[in-house]
Amino acid sequence: MKWLLRTRAHTQFVNIDRLVQQAVTEVGLAEGWWHVHVPHTTAGITINENADPDVVADMASILERMVPWKGGYAHAEGNSAAHVKASLMGFSVTVPVQAGQLKLGTWQSVYFCEFDGPRRRKVWVTRTPAAQAHA
Repeated sequence: MKWLLRTRAHTQFVNIDRLVQQAVTEVGLAEGWWHVHVPHTTAGITINENADPDVVADMASILERMVPWKGGYAHAEGNSAAHVKASLMGFSVTVPVQAGQLKLGTWQSVYFCEFDGPRRRKVWVTRTPAAQAHA
């Protein structure tokens, strides 16, 4: 299953819990795992706090200080910082599903991380059902 996201900012953290839960519901996976993957080199994915929007704002700010957009990089396209930030976040997460619901911690959400936007982006999800017990 795949989705298209449209990001609106150069750097943006997009909560995609609803999309992942929708996939779980549509497929009817009661127990198992969802693997969420971003097939881009300048965007990533992470799981982090959803209760306080300052957390993702701080993450964006810290990443910008660690890897500034303008840094005299060799990459001719001019988006080396986005490549590095995406690698720091990672390109996939795996989320358990129990009783048809994502099993995230109380404050956790799945975030698509844009570092070279705005753009149209893909998110791929695959499921792994829980192993069945054999009698």
